[in-house]
Amino acid sequence: MQFYLEGFRAGDPHREAPAPGAEAAFQNDKLPESVDVLIVGSGPAGLTLAAQLAAFPDISTRLIEARSGPLELGQADGVACRTMEMFEAFGFAEQIMQEAYWVNEVAFWKPDAKKPENIERNGIVQDTEDGLSEFPHVILNQARVHDRYLEQMRNSPSRMEVDYSRRVASVTTGKDGGPSLVTIERTDPAHAGQTEQVVARYVVGCDGARSVVRKSIGRELRGDSANQAWGVMDVLAITDFPDIRRKSAIQSSSEGNVLIIPREGGYLVRFYVEMDKLAENERVASKNITVEHVIAAAKRIMRPFTLEVKDVAWWSVYEIGQRICDRYDNVIESDVERQLPSVFIAGDACHTHSPKAGQGMNFSMQDTFNLGWKLAAVLRGQAVPELLHTYSEERQVVAQDLIDFDREWAAMFSDRPKDSASGEGVDPKAFQQYFIKKGRFTAGTETHYRPSMIQGEDTWQNLAKGFIVGMRFHSAPVIRQADGKVLHLGHVARADGRWRLYAFAGADDSSADNTSTIHKLCDFLANDTESPLSRYNPEGADIDALFDCRVIFQQSHLEVTDETLPSLLRPRKGQFGLIDYEKVFCPDSRSEQDIYDLRGIDREKGCLVVVRPDQYIAHVLPLEAHAELAAFFNRFMMRR
Repeated sequence: MQFYLEGFRAGDPHREAPAPGAEAAFQNDKLPESVDVLIVGSGPAGLTLAAQLAAFPDISTRLIEARSGPLELGQADGVACRTMEMFEAFGFAEQIMQEAYWVNEVAFWKPDAKKPENIERNGIVQDTEDGLSEFPHVILNQARVHDRYLEQMRNSPSRMEVDYSRRVASVTTGKDGGPSLVTIERTDPAHAGQTEQVVARYVVGCDGARSVVRKSIGRELRGDSANQAWGVMDVLAITDFPDIRRKSAIQSSSEGNVLIIPREGGYLVRFYVEMDKLAENERVASKNITVEHVIAAAKRIMRPFTLEVKDVAWWSVYEIGQRICDRYDNVIESDVERQLPSVFIAGDACHTHSPKAGQGMNFSMQDTFNLGWKLAAVLRGQAVPELLHTYSEERQVVAQDLIDFDREWAAMFSDRPKDSASGEGVDPKAFQQYFIKKGRFTAGTETHYRPSMIQGEDTWQNLAKGFIVGMRFHSAPVIRQADGKVLHLGHVARADGRWRLYAFAGADDSSADNTSTIHKLCDFLANDTESPLSRYNPEGADIDALFDCRVIFQQSHLEVTDETLPSLLRPRKGQFGLIDYEKVFCPDSRSEQDIYDLRGIDREKGCLVVVRPDQYIAHVLPLEAHAELAAFFNRFMMRR
C-alpha cells in the first residue's frame, strides 16, 4: 500500500485522515434528513457496500441495522478464493488468512463394502486446483469478517459507523428514479416507539430473506424446497474419526449424510447433519428438532467412529431451498428504456440457497462489490445513471447459475449411496468427481459476465488468452521495477473506484524507445484530448484519479531506467508533486512464474487489459487501439 502522499502522519497508516466534519456526522444520535445512499442491513452484503462507499466522503452514506450491536457469532463461515481476492482490494486478506482455517483437502466417506452399517474412506482430493488463485479457500466465523469491514469503515475518510437498533418500517419509492422516503423505527429501549424519516437518493436492501426493502418494490423470491431438514452445529468434541481436521463429506448407508467443516483455532468443528424428510408444505420448525437430535444423528452416521460433544458454540436447523428474484431493482421490465433504478436488493434479499457449497456469504458480498463502484461513479458525476441497470443485468444471471448448481449439488449430497441391487442413489465416486469438476465454481472464479455497456466484445481475446473478458482479473507475480520487489500485479488495485489499465509491452517495446507502441499509448493517455484521462479526470486532480495505468515490460527490471520512461509512468501527485514509482513492472524471470506465459499474453504484440473497479476484465485491446479505447469509455462515462 502507498501512504504519506499528502504529508507524513504518525500512527497507523491504514487509518486515513478524516474528511472535514466526518467524525461529527456519526456522533449525532439522529439520522440525517437526507442521504445519497441508505443501506439496510449490516450483514456481509451491507458491510461490503458500506466499506466501499466509505472511501468517498463526498457521498453521504448511512448503514442501518435492526440488531442492537455487531454480530458476535456468525452463521456463514466459508470464504472462497475469489472473495479473498476481493478482501485484498480492501487491504485485509492477510489478516483473514492468519486467523482462518485453510481448506487444503477434502475427504470423502462411503458405506463400508463389508459392513454397510459403518463408513470407510473413499478418497482424499485437493480442495482447489493449483494456480486457480493466489489465495486459499478458508473458514472463518462470519462475525470476524464483519469486524474487518467495520474497522475498514472506521479508518476511512468518512469514519463511517453502523446505526444500530433501527428497523425499516416502509419504503416509498420516488417517481422516475427519484429519491425514496424511508420510515425507520427505533428499537432500543431508550428510543422505543420513535420513528425517523430519511430521504435517500438510493436505497439498498441487504436485509435478508424476509427483506422489507424487497417487498416495498414488489419483488418476490421464487423457487422451491427440497423438503429436507438439516441440522448444523459448531462444537468442541472428542472423536476418533481420522479426518476431523479435514473437510469431509460422509455418506452412510441408511442414516443420512454429514458434512464436516473444521473451523479456525484448531479445535472447533462445524457439522452439517441430515435430519428428517419434510412432508409437502411442512416447515422445519414443526419437527421440534433439538441439538440433542442433531448430535445423535451425527453419531449414527459416523459409525464405527465415536463422537463425544463437549460444548456447542452454536446450532440451528434449516430446510434446503433455492429461490431467486427476477430483478434486483425497482425497475419494471417493460420500462427499462425509460426508468432508472433507485432501489436495489442484494444478498439473501434476492437469492437464497443451501449452505453446502459455501456460497451464501461469498455471493452476497460479490453482489454489492459489483454495485458499490457503480453507485459511486454515478453519484460523483463520473458515469451516466444508466450504468446502474448493469447491476441487476449482471448479478441476477450469475445468481441463476448458482441456484441451478446448488439444486443439483444439494440433491446429490442428500441422496443415498447407490444401491447395487436397485441401481438407485448416487455413486460415491461420481459424487467425488462432481465436487472436483465444480471446484472452480465453488471457488467463485467461474463468474462470467455478458457483454454490456461496460464490457467489450472478445474480438482481441487471443492477445491475452488467460485474461478472459467478463471474468475476474486472474493475478500473477511480477517484479516492481523501482525496487525489485516480487508481488502480485492484481494486489496493486484497491477498492477505490478506479479503473485499471494494464499495458503489456510487445517484444519490440523497449522502455528506451520513445517510438514504441507503449510510449505512443502513454503519450495518447497523457496528452490527447480524446484520451479517457483528459476527458473524464476531475479538473486539477492527479492524473491517475480515475484511471490507474500500469505497464509491464518484457525486459529485466534492471534494464528499465527511469530517464527513458514516459512521464505517465512516473507521475507527480498530491500537494507536494511527489513522484509515484510504482507504475512499472517486469515479469518474474527468476522463477517459472512469468506472467506472459501464465496468462497467455502475445509476446510479439503485447496488449492492453482494461479492468473494472470490481476486478473484472472489461476489455482486451491492441496497444495501438487508441480510438477503440476512447470509444469504449465514451459509452458510459461523463465528461468532466
